Amino acid sequence: MTSRTRVGVLISGRGSNMVSLAEAAAHDDFPAQIALVISNEPGAAGLARAADFGIETATINHRDYADRPAFEDALSARMRDADCDLICNAGFMRLLTPRFVDAWRDRHLNIHPSLLPAFKGLHTHQRVLDEGVRITGCTVHVVRAEMDAGPIVAQAAVPVCSGDDADRLAARVLVAEHQLYPHALRLFASGAASVESERIVIHSDADASASTLFSPELHV
Repeated sequence: MTSRTRVGVLISGRGSNMVSLAEAAAHDDFPAQIALVISNEPGAAGLARAADFGIETATINHRDYADRPAFEDALSARMRDADCDLICNAGFMRLLTPRFVDAWRDRHLNIHPSLLPAFKGLHTHQRVLDEGVRITGCTVHVVRAEMDAGPIVAQAAVPVCSGDDADRLAARVLVAEHQLYPHALRLFASGAASVESERIVIHSDADASASTLFSPELHV
């Protein structure tokens, strides 16, 4: 069997997106394996969930370090010890310095609950509702130093429904995230998607048959 891309996952909480990656990686035909899960928060629920999959886990508490570079050096060292080829952020609630981002350039993915470049940052779903947007979604992108920026690997569109509040919308987007992240990791780890001139190029017909989503639904 061809060796699989070794992935380190960074979490801060429950790790639901990490679980979606671990479930996908449990299949022999998936081109990546989750080699390590690191949390910056001791006792994060996602650590126990990763252990249930037999995945190695570690806690690197950012509060134990004098500054961000020292914390990030510890992250990188632990990733290297586990022979990680790629990092996936999965609800990791720490901003990373340009120094760290550059060290893992084009080997670091993140998922964000909007259709980037729209609605970067926090409180995404409430801002979507406040603006009256009819279609939102989620994005997997390659990490760059600017927050929620970088080449876009894949996106999923989610309709905004009448009567939505931020929690209801967030729950629906999260369902899409759990489908999108494994899909994007498969593309990236297999080489079907790569960064060229700060854009993602898809080296397959994976995006050739997409259908149109209408919100409200189109009736003809």
